Amino acid sequence: MAASQYAQGVERIVIENCAVATVDADDTEYASGHVVVAGSTIESVGPGKAPDNLQNVVRRIDGTGHLVTPGLVNTHHHFYQWITRGLATDHNLFNWLVALYPTWARIDEHMVYAAAQGSLAMMARGGVTTAMDHHYVFPRGCGDLSGAIIRAASETGVRFTLARGSMDRGESDGGLPPDFAVETLEGALAATEETVDRYHDASFGAMTQIAVAPCSPFSVTTELLKQGAELARRKGVRLHTHGSETVEEEKFCHELFGMGPTDYFESTGWLGEDVWMAHCVHMNDSDIAAFARTRTGVAHCPSSNARLAAGIARVPDMLAAGVPVGLGVDGTASNESGELHTELRNALLINRLGPHREAALNARQALRLGTYGGAQVLGRAAEIGSLEPGKLADLVLWKLDTLAHASIADPVTALVFGAAAPVTLSLVGGRPVAENGGLLHVDEDAIARSTRHEAQRLARIAEEG
Repeated sequence: MAASQYAQGVERIVIENCAVATVDADDTEYASGHVVVAGSTIESVGPGKAPDNLQNVVRRIDGTGHLVTPGLVNTHHHFYQWITRGLATDHNLFNWLVALYPTWARIDEHMVYAAAQGSLAMMARGGVTTAMDHHYVFPRGCGDLSGAIIRAASETGVRFTLARGSMDRGESDGGLPPDFAVETLEGALAATEETVDRYHDASFGAMTQIAVAPCSPFSVTTELLKQGAELARRKGVRLHTHGSETVEEEKFCHELFGMGPTDYFESTGWLGEDVWMAHCVHMNDSDIAAFARTRTGVAHCPSSNARLAAGIARVPDMLAAGVPVGLGVDGTASNESGELHTELRNALLINRLGPHREAALNARQALRLGTYGGAQVLGRAAEIGSLEPGKLADLVLWKLDTLAHASIADPVTALVFGAAAPVTLSLVGGRPVAENGGLLHVDEDAIARSTRHEAQRLARIAEEG
């Protein structure tokens, strides 16, 4: 695959002599191939060495022993949880939320900024080029949390979607979060619209986008869901929430609304090709059919689902029905590793424990979930998620010739089934973000110190009540 003519005057990066997994519609792969990056986009992808008539090549990389893939795309996360990892380790979802909400309700801008830095750094050093954060906890007087998160993403250098979350159903109204951690209906909608107006960039290659994201059926009112959907569509942005995560949620929806989560979401305007939902573990055939019919996307979070004993999502059935599915780290209070490679592997392994057994997912399907599938659910499949000329140069060069992978002949199998592969180079829009296992634009050691300090400060404040 090559561009019809080469652009003049732009700087180029050439990667050659590596295995290439494009994750395009045909799953095109090259045992030894090349990728040419021109400016912020991919100029050519193909077998063998790069064309020899290229101008302004500022860097030529010998990729022997490597695999190049699209950058990983994370579709669900809660960055603030980086400073509450390792707590409530033996709880199901509802009990875990009840245990941690009193602590989360005391976060502030400094804590959230540090936690966002930690979450982003861990993902970026592990091959994530597009990140997403669903932030829904806005305690009164907490500062500019959305601004802090977006600033951390910009400094790290990754492409980013902030799903501006909200909660307006506190304990006194039958919800799970403390009353002082929720917003009013009017306040949540106004703050969300302000965030969209201030930060959302709809252009090709945008580094920051905003989604409207009320938290979940058990922490927001029906009116917030309905008006949130109307706001998102009026502004032309996407919608995100949690859905069908646990049996307790299913019971909650039937008791409160007289219907299951999928029917409830459809009644509030929350099914559609501009919507993606996290988890979707407890879905029956009718639910999956509704998602397929409306092209509603799913963020599959296998590690978090296992950590909270939520169950096994029916990913093979969703894919067979045509539901767009990506992968999510989820918040690191329920997935302490905080990186997306684990989700490639666990999506494959955990789904093989289900009824489809060894036929559930293969290595290439898992890689597609973590790349093109994620781009689909974020609404950016025309820009990222596969290595094709004209798309943004968001790509990762994985080192597969070390002890961990060298004896595995197939590079995609090595990447997905093997240990987390070292990242030799990660590009976002053609700009290096990580190289030789380290980050280029932020100080990992300083972030580690900062996150430890803020975690300890939050623990003290929470203990004091």
